[in-house]
Amino acid sequence: MSELPIVEPKDEYNQKLIENVHPSTWTNPTPSGAYNLVVVGAGTAGLITAAIAAGLGAKVALIERHYFGGDCLNVGCVPSKGMIRAARMVAEANRAAHEIGLHLAPDAKPDFGAAMRRMRRVRAQISDDDSLRRYRDELGVEAYVGEARFLGPDTVDVAGTTLRFKRAVIATGARASQPPIDGLAAAGYLTNETVFNLTEPPRRLGVIGAGPIGCELAQAFRRLGSDVVVMHADEHILPREDADAAEIVQRRFAEEGILLRHACEIRRVERRPDGKVLHVARKGGGAETEEVVVDEILIGVGRTPNVEGLGLEAAGVRYDASGVEVNDFLQTTNPSIFAAGDICMRWKFTHAADAAAKIVVQNALFSIGSVGKKKLSALVMPWCTYTDPEIAHVGMYEADAKRAGIEVTTYQVPLEQVNRAVVDGEEDGFVKVHVKKGTDEIVGATIVATNAGEMLSEVTLAIVGKLGLGKLGEVIHPYPTQAEGIKRVAGLYTRQRLTPSLKRWFERWMAFRRR
Repeated sequence: MSELPIVEPKDEYNQKLIENVHPSTWTNPTPSGAYNLVVVGAGTAGLITAAIAAGLGAKVALIERHYFGGDCLNVGCVPSKGMIRAARMVAEANRAAHEIGLHLAPDAKPDFGAAMRRMRRVRAQISDDDSLRRYRDELGVEAYVGEARFLGPDTVDVAGTTLRFKRAVIATGARASQPPIDGLAAAGYLTNETVFNLTEPPRRLGVIGAGPIGCELAQAFRRLGSDVVVMHADEHILPREDADAAEIVQRRFAEEGILLRHACEIRRVERRPDGKVLHVARKGGGAETEEVVVDEILIGVGRTPNVEGLGLEAAGVRYDASGVEVNDFLQTTNPSIFAAGDICMRWKFTHAADAAAKIVVQNALFSIGSVGKKKLSALVMPWCTYTDPEIAHVGMYEADAKRAGIEVTTYQVPLEQVNRAVVDGEEDGFVKVHVKKGTDEIVGATIVATNAGEMLSEVTLAIVGKLGLGKLGEVIHPYPTQAEGIKRVAGLYTRQRLTPSLKRWFERWMAFRRR
């Protein structure tokens, strides 16, 4: 078996976590006959697939070599959001000290160790949901711990035991990539898989990559006491997001003292007595480099699919450097084997893996030929980057629509026009909605707000339910809430329908009514 990732420190919370997700005393079941479904990988996609299938009467085996819960529970969503929440508490306290005179001691600073301890406590608590015992005792899933390797198109080995299956699902996810930078491995670095083991903050942290992971953790570490510099290859942070949205977060980073090195490349890394030294050059700028000296380096760019050692060739499953090859039904080149989650999808989100799991169960167990099959492409996928403010998005960006040949009209309201945002002191942001030109059909939306992720679902529901922006204008929003920004955007659409000719008609009608 491959080595288990290290989980530190060995406190009561991590002990509970390990006891739930990889208990040392676990005994694998003894298989009896073929399984309706064998699921390889117990991250979000695998857990949801197994739970739904077993709940619908299927005989299910679930195999995991490392920790049940996968990245999301152990080294992803849960610990990162726990850390981000602590960091936001610090920012709120500092703002309160400034705005309402909350008296903080002159030397007041966050206790990084306490913040991480809280994160571990919360993670351990949530791990009850993903525990092997719950899946066995409550959900009726036969849970196996060990390396899985396909022996053929309908058999898989786990820890020396052969399981036969009618259908199988590959849900082994992906891991952090190591950029090909000279000296990086020798100098040592952190990824999302190791950073949450820290109990003391690095005094100086260098972050490579300005995507969601890099930006979320850069801001959290800065707020919890580290000096942070972010280095990346693009002209602005969060390059996949709406440029106006990214600009707001970038401005906030600058205000909070996060140093940014845009459009750069890291030529090499070395260790010196004064720290880890990154030799950074402007892209296309010749041989001249700048030295960035830090105590720790965090890699926040790139994911590598976990395909090694699975015996996919024996199963007739085709794969490449981007992961397992699937069709729109999440079916691999072996018609009896499906895949879901980061191992095969461009959407690398927990909620995307959850949605894909439902598709897999339907297509693998409850479809006949083409009847009853669901498509991945039919999903409307929202997402959120959990910086402060958050950036939440669903559907198309304006550039996407242009590439697709769709003309759009864009309606945008800044949060400074939303009363609750003003009262909260959270005016940095906006609600932006794109509709198909000449209609109120919503094709995409971006929200930038302190809790943008909580606001976005209203728009996502409208797209899924084929409700136009005009219909959102009919929704009564409680006053005052920041979600009124959506109502105001809908109001812009409604007002633009009042054309000059229609306005003249109303004026004549009102004049008639006055007679």
